Amino acid sequence: MCGIVGAISLGSPSINVDYAKPMADKISHRGPDDAGYLFFHTGARHQKKISFYLNLTDEKFKKINDTLPTIESQSIQRELHHHDYDLYMGHRRLATIDLTSAGHQPMSDLSKNIWVTYNGEIYNFKEIKNELQKYGHKFISNTDTEVIIYAYIEWGIDCIKKFNGMFAFALYDNFRKKFYLCRDRYGIKPVYYTITPLKQTFIFASEIKSILEYKEYTPELDKEALLEYFTFQNIITNKTLHRNILILEPGHYLEIDLLSKKIEKFQYWDFDFSEPENIRDEREYIEELDRLFTKAVERQLVADVEIGSYLSGGIDTGSIVAIASKHFQKSNAILKTFTIGFDLTSASGIELSFDERAKAEYMSYLFKTEHYEMVLKSGDMERCLPFLVYHLEEPRVGQSYPNYYAAKLASKFVKVVLSGVGGDEIFAGYPWRYYMAINNNNFDDYVDKYYGFWQRLIPNREIRNVFAPIMNEVQHVWTRDIFKEVLSRSNIAKKMNLDAKSNNISPEEYVNLSLYFEAKTFLHGLLVVEDKLSMAHGLEVRVPFLDNQLVDFAQKIPVKFKLGNLAEVVKMDENEIAKKQKTSDGKMILRKTLSKYVSEDIHKAIKQGFSAPDASWFRGESIEFVKRKLFNNNAKIYKYMDKDAVQRLVNEHLKGEKNRRLFIWSLLNFEEWCEIYGANNDK
Repeated sequence: MCGIVGAISLGSPSINVDYAKPMADKISHRGPDDAGYLFFHTGARHQKKISFYLNLTDEKFKKINDTLPTIESQSIQRELHHHDYDLYMGHRRLATIDLTSAGHQPMSDLSKNIWVTYNGEIYNFKEIKNELQKYGHKFISNTDTEVIIYAYIEWGIDCIKKFNGMFAFALYDNFRKKFYLCRDRYGIKPVYYTITPLKQTFIFASEIKSILEYKEYTPELDKEALLEYFTFQNIITNKTLHRNILILEPGHYLEIDLLSKKIEKFQYWDFDFSEPENIRDEREYIEELDRLFTKAVERQLVADVEIGSYLSGGIDTGSIVAIASKHFQKSNAILKTFTIGFDLTSASGIELSFDERAKAEYMSYLFKTEHYEMVLKSGDMERCLPFLVYHLEEPRVGQSYPNYYAAKLASKFVKVVLSGVGGDEIFAGYPWRYYMAINNNNFDDYVDKYYGFWQRLIPNREIRNVFAPIMNEVQHVWTRDIFKEVLSRSNIAKKMNLDAKSNNISPEEYVNLSLYFEAKTFLHGLLVVEDKLSMAHGLEVRVPFLDNQLVDFAQKIPVKFKLGNLAEVVKMDENEIAKKQKTSDGKMILRKTLSKYVSEDIHKAIKQGFSAPDASWFRGESIEFVKRKLFNNNAKIYKYMDKDAVQRLVNEHLKGEKNRRLFIWSLLNFEEWCEIYGANNDK
């Protein structure tokens, strides 16, 4: 797991080499174990085959790579500024597989013409490596990075369809003068890019802050993305809050032809939830699901460093720990597990169930793990907010500070941790959300209902008031159209007549549409949060539920085996998470499959999210913090949002009239973002 950065000159003769090291240094937290820099004069500008390069390391890591010159040396600096280099690839390494210098990146083939800088883990790399060796390819390391290179040489860029894992990588083919930027199926590993308007420099990086270090980019707030976020508590397009900085969508890759300067984006994979034509007996689905889940967990235990696991008290992480602990015990090792709890002194109502430490401790006892936990209080949110927002770079789904502390805790003991992210989204774990997917007359009727539910922060009737200061600039943005566009890309929607006033689409297919939407948007947001906040602590997070074989199978499990009673799914508000109304429904087949690993009270437990008791804290222990931030006339958010409209909505929460915990968290997050990233966003 690592961080990648780079730049390609599409207009000027050369990139600015002075920005190269600061770009990589800015994400040193992602890779504290090594650093590498590749500068290429590709010859593409001169339409010639002559090319040359510099492959460098950092003075700090010279002892690891003693054959490479360092970027800080005076002779190298003279060389860098004497020639034109039109391509740069940088890398910061978190070593988890093959800890030797053979894993240094950027890495090349033996001819030094195929180069890659890579962030991620490919869990089936040994199988692919064996296949490549049969074709005559030879390897000098035990890394999955080298497998990417020779897989590309053998199969071209289609090799990414063979990779079962998480990745974001840049690959340069000097033979063909082609550059590729690739991202995994689900978006577990992020990568961002932009093109500077003046010099036409293509810049990419694992994190936005590295792009900001390339000073040709002019920071500016994307007001359209801001409107999108405060509608969905997420950005569901490929925009970010940083104008013209885009995130590469999951299941996509970019191809740049350095000769023609043509940039194309291709989609190589997409979710396809749909009802199977021939439904098998439930027992068959359970047996296959058990086999694939066990294999997925075991596959992701491959590493040359110690692996731990989150343990929340629920069925997802509980089952992962059950399987992983057995694997550890075979080698007389002990699995380390980590839980975040909450101080419930001032909590009330449904929030009293938010602390799952007792369940986690019980499972730790059952599975014989070495268990660690941290208890969060209201002040912990206030203290971590500047660090969290800095690393998150833009607000995303949920109240993410518990994730920050979970990663901080785990990183003290292990370098890799397993997470249960993905189980809910793939197996229909949010039954109250699918309420809007039932009894619809047509597609637009469904879109209206479902869109109404996903206005998590500000309903349409309030948008114009809240964003009055910038409404003239964003009035052309219709978030319902953005919402519908996501749904329209699904295979189910493509089969439907979207303009028909009626259709014969079943409730099950509408639920599958909802699953598609949530996998494309909500899950993606969760994965971005998980990546940023774990890597902030130099921690790699692996997600067994997003194993390729497991996902391919799960998508085709009939809805009736995922939801216990589709006619009785309950209507709930996301602000009232864990409301106890028939919410023990959802991912029923997963519960049945995993019942052999966890106790009955766990696999039949009522569904609740990983959430702190913020509704009470915002009205109680954190009320002064909320007022100091949001009732401050000099708050930076009021350049974009109307103070009176915002404060009226916040007061509804403080007075107990409405639960607006998500809205208040998002406001606090955005205010902190403005203070950290908004200083130069005054356009």
